[in-house]
Amino acid sequence: MASKKTLVIVESPAKANTINKYLGKDYVVKASLGHVKDLPKSKLGVDLEHDFEPTYVESPGKDKVIKELRAAAKKVDRIFLAADPDREGEAICQHLKEILDGNGDKTEVYRVLFNEITPRAIQAAVAHPGRINQHIVDAQQARRILDRIVGYQVSPLLWDKVRRGISAGRVQTVALRLIVEREQEIQAFKPEEYWSITAKLEGHQPPPFEAKLVKIKGKTAAVANQAEADHILQNLKGSPFQVDSVVTKEKKRYPVPPFTTSKLQQEAARKLRFTVKKTMMLAQRLYEGIEVSAEEGRVGLISYMRTDSPRISDEAMQMVRSYVSDVYSDKYLPEKPVIYKGKKDAQDAHEAIRPTFVGRTPDDLKAILSDDEYKLYKLIWTRFTASQMNPAVYDQTTAEIVAGDYLFRASGRVLKFDGFLKVYEEAADEDVKPVEGEEDITLPLLTQGETLKSLEILPKQHFTEPPPRYTEASLVKILEEKGIGRPSTYATILNTIQDREYVLKDQGKFHPTELGTVVTTLLVKHFEEIFDVQYTAKMEEELDEIEEGQMTWVQALREFYKKFQKDLKKATKNMENLKAQELPTDEICEKCGGPMVQKWGQFGSFLACAAYPECKSTREIAKEETAVKEGGAASAESEPEPCENCGKPMALKRGRFGQFLACTGYPECKTTRKLTGSTGAPKKPDVVLAEICPQCHEANLVVKDGRFGEFTSCGNYPKCKYIKPKTVGVPCPKPGCGGELIERRTKRGKTFYGCLKYPACDFVTWNKPVPEQCPKCGSPYLLEKSTKKEGLVHYCNEESCDYKVSVEPQGVAMS
Repeated sequence: MASKKTLVIVESPAKANTINKYLGKDYVVKASLGHVKDLPKSKLGVDLEHDFEPTYVESPGKDKVIKELRAAAKKVDRIFLAADPDREGEAICQHLKEILDGNGDKTEVYRVLFNEITPRAIQAAVAHPGRINQHIVDAQQARRILDRIVGYQVSPLLWDKVRRGISAGRVQTVALRLIVEREQEIQAFKPEEYWSITAKLEGHQPPPFEAKLVKIKGKTAAVANQAEADHILQNLKGSPFQVDSVVTKEKKRYPVPPFTTSKLQQEAARKLRFTVKKTMMLAQRLYEGIEVSAEEGRVGLISYMRTDSPRISDEAMQMVRSYVSDVYSDKYLPEKPVIYKGKKDAQDAHEAIRPTFVGRTPDDLKAILSDDEYKLYKLIWTRFTASQMNPAVYDQTTAEIVAGDYLFRASGRVLKFDGFLKVYEEAADEDVKPVEGEEDITLPLLTQGETLKSLEILPKQHFTEPPPRYTEASLVKILEEKGIGRPSTYATILNTIQDREYVLKDQGKFHPTELGTVVTTLLVKHFEEIFDVQYTAKMEEELDEIEEGQMTWVQALREFYKKFQKDLKKATKNMENLKAQELPTDEICEKCGGPMVQKWGQFGSFLACAAYPECKSTREIAKEETAVKEGGAASAESEPEPCENCGKPMALKRGRFGQFLACTGYPECKTTRKLTGSTGAPKKPDVVLAEICPQCHEANLVVKDGRFGEFTSCGNYPKCKYIKPKTVGVPCPKPGCGGELIERRTKRGKTFYGCLKYPACDFVTWNKPVPEQCPKCGSPYLLEKSTKKEGLVHYCNEESCDYKVSVEPQGVAMS
C-alpha cells in the first residue's frame, strides 16, 4: 500500500526550512507567509445589522502564495495546518482550510501544534494530528471584529474633532489612559516632608553598624519636620543605647517560575534594556530555529514564546533535574519537582518559555548567535534552570536597641547557601522599594542587655515622591495585572501609542504628549465604559469564555455593541470640536495689539490673533510635554528672552525643523536663534550611566543631548572620544559578516544606516532597516520609507521580491 503524501503549511519560510529537514520524503512543507485572509482595509467589513457577519478578502499580495498552496494541495492526500499554536494561528488555519476546500473530498485537513521546533517535537506532533478548534477561531474573530468596530467608527470622529490621521483603539486607548492618568497624578502630587534618624553604633566587637529609629514611646516613629528631629536629638544626648533583643532566623528565598510571555518582556526590559518589540522579535528567531552545526542543521532553541502558563512538561522536568544534579550536585536539586501554578485565568495550552534542550548552554551557542540573541537565550536558559533548584538560605538577624523612649532597629543577613542564586537572580522591580532587612549586611555579634557606644546620630530630611512614570516593563506589568489585552499584543500596543505620537519615551519612561492627553480626555469623557480599565478586562474574560465554549462570539458582540452604539451617537453630537475652538487668553498680539486666542492645529495648541484673517500673527506655545521632559517650568511662564540685536522680546516659533526663537520686531529685525535641545527646549543635563566605557575602561558612559538628539559617549571626553553606536536591532545582511546595522549620519547631518564593522563591511542603506522578517521571501529584515503618495511603508530589499505594505493605515486602531 502506497504511503500517504502530506502537505504541511506553516507561517514563515524560516520555520518551513527547519521542519522540512525533520520530515521524510512523504511530506511537503510550505509557508503561508502569515494571514491569507483578513477584513478589507478600505471599509468596515462587518455587517452590523446581521449578527456582525464578517466579510473576509484575500490578504493583499497573497495571490501567488495562495495559488502555490492550492496547487500543492491537489497533489497530496492529507493537509497538516501548522500555524503558530495560538488564537491568531488557529484563525489562520481556518482561513487556509477555506481557501483549500475546493480540492475534493479525498483531501483530509488536520491541525498540528508545534510547541517547539525540534525533530522529536515535530515528529510527535505529526504522529497525532487533531482538528481546528472552532471555539478558538471564534474567540480570535470576536477580538478582530471588536477592534475593527472601535477603530473604524471612533477614529473618523477624532479626525473630525481633533486632527486627521489619528486613531482610537479598544485596548491601545486604555493603555494610553493609564499613562495619562499617571502623569496627572504626578502633576497633582504635593511632596510632604519627613525625617529619618539613624544612629551609628559600636558594640564590643567590630564592625560599627547603623540602626534606624522605628518607634517613639511604643508608637511608629513619624518625624514631620526639622524641629521634631532636633527635639529627638536633644533627648538622645547622653542617653545610653542598650540592646533590647537579638533574633536570628533562617530565611529561605525561593526561585521564580520559568518565563511566561509578559514576564520575559519585563525582565528583558529591566536586565537587557530591550524593548518589548525587540524581545518578541528575537524570541521568534530562537523559536523558529538557528543553524547550530553542519550535523544538526537548523534547530529551534526555545519553546513557543507566547504563553501565560508557567507549566513545563514531564519530559522537560526530567531533563532539567538531571542537568542540575549532574552539573551542580544533588545539594542544589529539590527532593521533588517544583510545580508552579499559573494565574486563575491563564490559558494553559502551552508550556512556559524554556530551552528545548537544557544541555545546550548559552556558552555553547555564543559563537553562532548574535549578541542580542545570546543575551535573550541566556536569560531564558538561566531562569528555567534556576526554577528547578533549591532555595537560597540566609541567616537574617534583627536587633532592637532602646535609648530612653526611642526604639532603634538594625537588620542584616548573611548568605549560608546560594541555591538557585548560583545560576540566576531576578532583576529588581524599579517601582518597588527594597524591603528592610533584605540586604546583605553583616551585623556584629550582639548580646541582649549589652550597652553600645554611640558614634554619631544622623538626621536626614526626605520628601515623599510622586508615583513613577511607566517604563515598558512596568506598563506591561500593570496591563497584565489588570487583565488588559494579552501578552502577545503588548508589543503592538506600545508601538502604536508611540507611532501615533500619543507618548514620548525619555530615558526609558513614557510621557504623554499634548495630543495623547487631549485624545484620552475626549474618549474617556464620551466613551466612559468602553475605555474603562475594568470593562476592557471584562471583555478579555468574555473572549476566554468564547474560547472555552461558554459563550458565543455573536452574543459577546451584541452586548458590547448595544452600549457602544449609544455612546457613539452621543459622542458624534456632543464631542468638543477642537478644530473650531478659540479660547481667550491674556496674551497681546505683537503686530496689531489685539487679543490672542488659543487654537488647535496640526502641531497642537498655538496662539493666534483674534483679528484673523485681517491679522495673521501666530505664536507657538511651549509644549507641556517638553517642559515636563526637561524637568523645568514651561517657558511660556518664564520671562521672555530679549533679542540680542534690538532688545525686543523673542517669541517661540515653529519652522520646518521644529521650534526656534524669533525676534518680535520682525520684519525690521530678523534675528533668530536655534534651540539647543533635540526637542526644541534647553539642552538637558548629562545623565551618567552605570556602564563603563569599553574603549578607555576608565570613565562611565554618559547620555548627552546633541543637535541631532540623544547620544551616548564616554564621560572622559575629549581624552576619550568613544561614541556608542545606535543599533536598530538588525544583523548585517552581508553573508558571513556577523556585524549589526547602526544609525549613522553624513557630514551634513542626513541619517543613513550602515554596518558596525565598517570599513571592513561596506553595507549601507538610506532607508531604516526594520527587524521584521519578510512574509513573502523570508528575508530577515524589511526597510521603512515614507512618501507623500504612499505614506509610511515597509518593503523588502531583495531585488527578486516585490513585497510592500502600508504600515497600519492612519486611523485604523490596533489593540
